[in-house]
Amino acid sequence: MALSVAVVGATGAVGEIMRQVLAERALPLSAIKFLASERSAGKSLTFKGKSYKVELIRPEAFESVDIVLSSTPALVSREISPVAARAGAIVIDNSSAWRMDPEVPLVVPEVNADALQRIPKGIVANPNCSTIQMVVALKPLHDLAGIKRVVVATYQASSGKGATGLFELDAQVGALGRGEPVPAAKAHAAQLAGNVLPHDWKAGEEGYTEEEWKMIRETRKIMGDETILVSPTTARVPVRIGHSEAINLEFHNPISVDQARAALRAAPGIVLLDDVGGKVPLPLDLVGRDEVFVGRIRRDVTVPHGLNLWVVADNLRKGAATNAVQIAEVLVHRNWLPRR
Repeated sequence: MALSVAVVGATGAVGEIMRQVLAERALPLSAIKFLASERSAGKSLTFKGKSYKVELIRPEAFESVDIVLSSTPALVSREISPVAARAGAIVIDNSSAWRMDPEVPLVVPEVNADALQRIPKGIVANPNCSTIQMVVALKPLHDLAGIKRVVVATYQASSGKGATGLFELDAQVGALGRGEPVPAAKAHAAQLAGNVLPHDWKAGEEGYTEEEWKMIRETRKIMGDETILVSPTTARVPVRIGHSEAINLEFHNPISVDQARAALRAAPGIVLLDDVGGKVPLPLDLVGRDEVFVGRIRRDVTVPHGLNLWVVADNLRKGAATNAVQIAEVLVHRNWLPRR
């Protein structure tokens, strides 16, 4: 089927990558439009060599649209996504607004694509970037030996804060290099250049940040297992693009390093770079890639059934835009879009 697609938040950091991913992949597009707030409406952008004028986000813009790829703040999504759904579109939303709604599937196609068979509100939630790459790596190992507990430390890129985060990091690094005063932090909680920020998100319950609670709750929902224990510590590091994660896993059943490697090598969406020829996943090497890269697989010598992993992915692509477009592809290829 030929699709009419609207990209909402088209001029933002993730919206720009969504346009790139759509241009690269094979969704059968009959029409496409790009929507944004008043600040960006009226601007021109190029898609597949053709110029488009950015339209204002408004109810009329969703008429005859099949799929909406949305990347807006949660407050905007709570208002706009139901409007688009009532107009007959399936909304694939990148904000945090709908992720824990029991009537909204939270989907990573390599893990739980079947959840897309039921979309009661016409909205599908794209998970948090750090959760997406982690569960892609966890799924084949959980199927093999049953995950009991996850302890994860993240090393998250500045671009997780959007374009403003990137601009701020670049300005700070430049100032340091020139020996000039470093511009004050606005996008981040403190100076990021030459620093690590474990508090770059809003505070949540019990001393955990909101980002950490997202990883806990979203992992259980996506994996379909509320018994999985997740203990996260998230941190922002002075990297432009690419989130890295040190993951410690405890399993219910025995699992060897060789078994883990074989399962990961065979799993969809994963590239195994496990110290072969000295290669390990590095964010600088993986910008622009859609896969999740896994390496440094080691036995945890402190528990009977444990492993350590190093997991890296492009947070703007697989952590956001690519995952959203992959959801759209599943809906189309499995003929799960509602008939108009």
